[in-house]
Amino acid sequence: MEDARKRKAVAYWLLLGVIMIIVQVLLGGITRLTGSGLSITEWKPIMGALPPMNDKEWNEAFNGYKQIGQYKLQNNYFTLADFKFIFFWEWFHRVWARSLGVVFAIGFVYFLLKKYFSKEMIMPFIILFLLGGLQGLVGWKMVASGLDNEHLAVDHIYLAAHFISAMLLAVYTLWFALQLLIPAEKRTINKSLHNFTILIIAMLSVQLIYGAFMAGLKAAMSAPTWPTINGMWMPDGFLQHSFISDKLNVHFIHRTLAYIIFVFIIFWLLAALRSAKKEPASLLRSAARWPVILVCLQVVLGIVTVLSAPTIVFGKFTQFQSLALLHQLVAMFLLMSLVVNLYVIRKAA
Repeated sequence: MEDARKRKAVAYWLLLGVIMIIVQVLLGGITRLTGSGLSITEWKPIMGALPPMNDKEWNEAFNGYKQIGQYKLQNNYFTLADFKFIFFWEWFHRVWARSLGVVFAIGFVYFLLKKYFSKEMIMPFIILFLLGGLQGLVGWKMVASGLDNEHLAVDHIYLAAHFISAMLLAVYTLWFALQLLIPAEKRTINKSLHNFTILIIAMLSVQLIYGAFMAGLKAAMSAPTWPTINGMWMPDGFLQHSFISDKLNVHFIHRTLAYIIFVFIIFWLLAALRSAKKEPASLLRSAARWPVILVCLQVVLGIVTVLSAPTIVFGKFTQFQSLALLHQLVAMFLLMSLVVNLYVIRKAA
């Protein structure tokens, strides 16, 4: 009984970490949508927790921003007040990441001293630590890709890597928590459904990468139409252009994957409900409904977000920014719901 209580406490702490990671990704989305990501041109892991404290420090930070291409080529009309707006979101994004590290460190020390950890938890914690460090390094590499005289934003491939590494960290943390929370008798044994779930998660992972490409390339503005892409069902010269850098191609692939994933999840739900009938004690019956609810919402949000794309105004919140942020949030929830189902559906006894 005491061991179960300890495991549950550690699991809830891990779930708090998952929530904080999701908030962190949303803050990253705000920095991207407001064009704030390049406002801080230095990486100071310790001293960077404090924003400029006086006019002299603010002007120094602003002068640093004036040296890069985003200011010179796009935002050269910015006043110090404009700069403070974009600086805040990037600073808050970084501070939240630091607070996530603090919550992890305090919880780890507390549970370690209270002897809440068992031997099998050691390796997962080492992996979590490494994934957290990797996320920070990829984040700075992404920012550095835009700190020059040519680029107006960060490289979209680094942006995708930063986003996916955050999702990997969130998923691993969630899986760790599920191992501590869900007993074996609440799980279902179904090898084919387990493999089907992995297939959908793999497809969704590719879709998330293309979602990041969409964001980094601002590809939504290249075709703010639906159901066609600027009157075409497939972009002209689709096979002749890049699948990862051409805006229309990226847009087309992102849309097409959405339709495919939607259909697959419908079929997956039918299979999951059939399996759940055989094991009424399993959590599958309640867990299986969430992916189809979320994917329906996600498809609608994707369409509405694309149609609102012409309203984007950098440095401010518009309908497009709000919808795009909600679209990103639901995508993360969809991934988490599928991961929960993957854990509930065991491959073998």
